[in-house]
Amino acid sequence: MVPFAGYAMPLQYRTGILAEHRHTRESAGLFDVSHMGQVRLSAKPGASMESVARALERLVAADIVSLGPGRQRYTQFTNGTGGILDDLMVTSLGDHLWLVVNAARKHDDVERLNVLIGEECDIEFLETRALLALQGPSAVAAFARLVPESESLSFMRAALWSHEGETIMVSRSGYTGEDGVEVSVSSRGVESLARRLLARDGVEAAGLGARDSLRLEAGLCLHGHDIDTTTTPVEAGLAWSIQKRRRLEGGFPGADVIISQLRDGPPRRRVGLVPQGKAPVREGAAIRSSSGALLGAVTSGAFGPTAQGPIAMGYVASEVAATGTVVEIERRSSWIEAEIRPLPFVPHRYHRS
Repeated sequence: MVPFAGYAMPLQYRTGILAEHRHTRESAGLFDVSHMGQVRLSAKPGASMESVARALERLVAADIVSLGPGRQRYTQFTNGTGGILDDLMVTSLGDHLWLVVNAARKHDDVERLNVLIGEECDIEFLETRALLALQGPSAVAAFARLVPESESLSFMRAALWSHEGETIMVSRSGYTGEDGVEVSVSSRGVESLARRLLARDGVEAAGLGARDSLRLEAGLCLHGHDIDTTTTPVEAGLAWSIQKRRRLEGGFPGADVIISQLRDGPPRRRVGLVPQGKAPVREGAAIRSSSGALLGAVTSGAFGPTAQGPIAMGYVASEVAATGTVVEIERRSSWIEAEIRPLPFVPHRYHRS
């Protein structure tokens, strides 16, 4: 158990990080991610859900107005310089929006929502909701043994169902690059649900260590590391999350900076890195050219069990961000060669209809 964002979290279980990682890639890993923040936005009496969506659009870069019931979208809260205050998932459930935000930022996010759009929306911080993530190629089949309707979902779709007298919110999404579901359930019902899932053949518990190595192989950003208030969505390779209308209309914090970078290119880019040797490079390690010019820094680094070697992500100047470029990374007071590689390191296996 380790401290994480104010919680005691499992780094690993009995079998260890490597086994948990591989089991998730091969079958199904169950992650307790109840530390994440969950928020419900709904319309005030006499108002419409479109007004709620437009209010949220003043804070995020994605198109929320066009998000139909049962659909989910990834986006970011941005600041005035285009930096990322937090990244989040937004789900439309018809008569309300359901937000999932990062643990370390959730209280700031809720305060921001209340201050900036609280007069236009009803904002409910769902502090008594827990969250489980069941991930891997066998995950949906295992969950469907308990909730058969869930098998009908495709990637980034969601629904509310009743299970054992509980209202659960299920989305076909996750943070591993694998197929799977994330399930919001009340704190009083989460233990029963977790134990029922762990009783299924092929389902094993997994902790923070495997969650981190899985998301790194999948090329997914971790807020506070790969993205923060100094990085824009364009620099981070997240321009795909900004839909056409928002690029044309703007209207979100830092839109002038972000739209300019979409048009002219950013000064730096997030890239995948494969260092030489067997030892991983770590966050904060400097990246330089073969001539010694400083190019940027590593933001995440670890051994990738499925990639079968050390992998990393970091930022380098745009002019040297091309795949195949050889750079040098500082490791233990020496410099080693690394090659810039495309992300993800391991192909995504999402279930798209």
